[in-house]
Amino acid sequence: MAANLSPAADIGTRIMAWAHALAVHTEQPGMLTRTYLTEAHHGAAAQLTEWMQAAGMTVRRDAAGNVIGRYEGTEPGAPALLTGSHFDTVRDGGRFDGNLGVILPIACVAEWNRQGRRFPFAIEVVGFAEEEGVRFKATLLGSRAIAGTFDNNVLGNVDDSGKTMREVMAAAGFDPAGLPAAAHDPKKVLAFIEVHIEQGPVLLNEGLPVGVVTAISGASRFIIELEGLAGHAGTVPMDMRRDAAMAGAEIGLYIEKRCGGKPGLVGTVGQFNVPNGATNVVPGRAVFSIDIRCGDDAEREAAVNDVLAEIERVCTRRNVRAQVRKTHEAKSVPCAPWLQEQWAAAIARQGVPVRHLPSGAGHDSMAIAAIADVAMLFVRCGNGGISHHPTEIMTAADAELSARVFTDFVEHFQRQQ
Repeated sequence: MAANLSPAADIGTRIMAWAHALAVHTEQPGMLTRTYLTEAHHGAAAQLTEWMQAAGMTVRRDAAGNVIGRYEGTEPGAPALLTGSHFDTVRDGGRFDGNLGVILPIACVAEWNRQGRRFPFAIEVVGFAEEEGVRFKATLLGSRAIAGTFDNNVLGNVDDSGKTMREVMAAAGFDPAGLPAAAHDPKKVLAFIEVHIEQGPVLLNEGLPVGVVTAISGASRFIIELEGLAGHAGTVPMDMRRDAAMAGAEIGLYIEKRCGGKPGLVGTVGQFNVPNGATNVVPGRAVFSIDIRCGDDAEREAAVNDVLAEIERVCTRRNVRAQVRKTHEAKSVPCAPWLQEQWAAAIARQGVPVRHLPSGAGHDSMAIAAIADVAMLFVRCGNGGISHHPTEIMTAADAELSARVFTDFVEHFQRQQ
């Protein structure tokens, strides 16, 4: 079989070892934290560069700090199939989120290089320098630079030490003025494919090692501030209360009900605060977040409209004032059907059932979709699907299978006609 990685049958073990080796580069001993352009970040970039070069790639870093390894095709300068993911992390994060999508392709390229095999197209593996938005509260910096959609306004964002992004980039030797040059020419990009752990429990619960992503969900986020009237918990009758917390709780339960039962639609109240609350005081204020996501924008927008209408109804009935502030809005990004089909065929050739599922998390693919068709392969993660946490895990067997699927995809890759 063309996708057989033998004699490098230990590729899964190698990928796991690389993931653990990359985790050494952290800002905080005892936990994995690697944010944009810190010493730990530079250390990880240097390690990725070393592995890429050993795999037979030429390596460069662009003005955003992305690490780009190019495995040339049979014809120098040929358009490239792009792949990769991010190598920054959340605070106290896991070892596979983002990182898997960089080191797995490097391992596969290393095997092709060992075989002396080239393709009619180039392969570029991108370690995106920043996706999580932890240090400067701006996400997808690396992939937006490559897509040519980098927002220069975020260069003024400051980190916890008061340094601006612009200052930190300059100190690291990256000239923000060079960011436009980091943009890839869409004519030179055949497609973008990303391998990523699922960050959820669906594949795990169904006993499946991999899945084909159908779309990356769009998201709407709000901060809701409710103002009622504080009062003594013992003296204000129940029917006279203007309880802001209970109004918020009722809204939260409505969100759970409205978003339940519709595949791919999820609603979350992730933060709920009662400022200056006390056990013997009827809450006069409540502040909470709302996060609604779906791979179908029409479904998401309908749910958002229903939730906003319910907020108004609940607050009117309870005599509570509401201030609604939208903090984020992103449209869904569908994965290209022609690429989904090729992922599915590669999975089937490994004798594995094909499962299609949406991604509720954001990914670099969302930004790259501005210049190329995108598609994703999800890989099962264990421990209940936990991610963005040190207990995030996956197995060497799943890493090896995913590498076989990725290899099969590339070896059978057909350009869009």
